Amino acid sequence: MTEISIAGRPIGTGHAPYVIAEMSANHNGNIDTAFRIIEEAKKAGADALKIQTYRPDTITLDSDLPDFQIKGGLWDGKTLYELYEWAHTPWEWHKPLFEHARKVGIPIFSSPFDTTAVDLLEDLNAPAYKIASFEAVDLPLIRYVAKTGKPMIISTGMADAEEIQEAIDAARSGGCTQLAILHCVSGYPAPAEDYNLRTITDMVERFGLVTGLSDHTLDNTTAIASVVLGASLIEKHFTLDRHGGGPDDSFSLEPKDLAELCSGAKTAWKSLGKVDYGRKSSEVGNTQFRRSLYFVEDLKCGDRITSSSIRSVRPGYGLPPKYFDHLLNRKLKSDVQKGTAVTWDVLA
Repeated sequence: MTEISIAGRPIGTGHAPYVIAEMSANHNGNIDTAFRIIEEAKKAGADALKIQTYRPDTITLDSDLPDFQIKGGLWDGKTLYELYEWAHTPWEWHKPLFEHARKVGIPIFSSPFDTTAVDLLEDLNAPAYKIASFEAVDLPLIRYVAKTGKPMIISTGMADAEEIQEAIDAARSGGCTQLAILHCVSGYPAPAEDYNLRTITDMVERFGLVTGLSDHTLDNTTAIASVVLGASLIEKHFTLDRHGGGPDDSFSLEPKDLAELCSGAKTAWKSLGKVDYGRKSSEVGNTQFRRSLYFVEDLKCGDRITSSSIRSVRPGYGLPPKYFDHLLNRKLKSDVQKGTAVTWDVLA
């Protein structure tokens, strides 16, 4: 069975879904808020907390030329540099954030956006790396991350099958042995109908990797449903307050929502179980309420059973209804009373 492991936690279809709480920009420039997000992610039951590691100048250019201006959507009117200046997690925060997460007891890792970010995260002994969807085409970055020898998760928003395979090949050529991919729609937020979750099943079969979902819908329905189709990881943006006014707050889960996701995803996974047509433990006491055959009139020894003398009714202590026709015209070897279960031992 294909699986990977992050900080000692195995991840694959044989294990409960691995839920990643994505802080992203939801600290809103306040490190104390970032600390609280880490704490609340742990309380909610998330398996890991993820951040993003970049500076504005490592991800874009400080330019107001048309190519660098955002038109439409949540960040309309900003330049890319302005957005990332607003949203980035300062590099000097990384060490205290990693230390706080370890103190709280939740694994923390990041999405690096250039090689200097990888170097910083290596110094902090990050247990894994996530390649963001927009960087899935940056094959040199993927190869650089792969050389760390750490588990890697690649998000595939906007990538077609050929580009996904190229990213996988780059990771493998760089030496990555523990690789997972996430089905993703890079809309913020994304409508559930865009997700086409059946793609997850195809990804599992096509690429043969641990596969999950990076979910940008506004509730948990899509994420929980993905578990049934083979998602072993679920990533959702996480905030303390959806109305906090930050870059990603409006499409992020609040603590109560994250707790419900962690619980619901595990329940969905448990419900999959195995192929089993046998009687389940919770059904044992209810077999008495199945239908079975009962005498509906008093009969004497030697009488023959007719269609009007037995009926299929509840409870289930008599012979199964499938024997109804077989019993017709059979003789009785003893008297029976109306309301008596039909059993083999009363037949001659």
